[in-house]
Amino acid sequence: MKPGRRSLTLAQQYVNLRGNPVSAGSGNLRRGHLTWRHEASPSPLSRVYGVRIEVDQQLSPDVFVETPDLSVLAGGRKLPHVYQQRPPRLCLFLPGTSEFRPWMRIDQTIMPWTVLWLFYFEEWLGSDEWKGGGVHPGESEDRRRGRREAVPDGDPYSRGALA
Repeated sequence: MKPGRRSLTLAQQYVNLRGNPVSAGSGNLRRGHLTWRHEASPSPLSRVYGVRIEVDQQLSPDVFVETPDLSVLAGGRKLPHVYQQRPPRLCLFLPGTSEFRPWMRIDQTIMPWTVLWLFYFEEWLGSDEWKGGGVHPGESEDRRRGRREAVPDGDPYSRGALA
C-alpha cells in the first residue's frame, strides 16, 4: 500500500456505493461482509444485467451477474473471461498485481470495470472473440507475458483492469 493510503472500511465502501449514481442499487453490511446489488447496462441498446458484488474487508471484491443467465445467452459456449462458470464470477482485474487495492473505491473502479466487461461480453456473443484484452484465467505464463507487453500505454482499462 502507498504511504498515507489507508484501506477503506466496508462502511465507507457502502456509503460510496449508495452515493454514486453509477452504482445505484441496494445492499447490506453485516459482520465484515458487504453485499451490493445493482442493475447495469453497457449501452443504451443493451439489455439490463442484475449484478451482485460481494466483498470482505481487505479482500478483493467478487462480481457476479445474477440475471440474465449468461450461460443461456452464450448458447452453450463456455463463458469467456470469468474465474468460474457457475455462478459466473467476472474476471475484472489480475489478482496479485495491485490493480485493485483496499484503498480504492468500488464505485469508481469495480463498477465501471463491470460495465466494460458487460460491453465486451455482448460483443463476444456476436463475434465469439473476446476483445476486452487482459489476461485470461488459466493461460500459460508465456501467453500472459506476450499479452501484457502488447497492451497500449494510454488505455487504463487494458492494463489488466480486465484480466
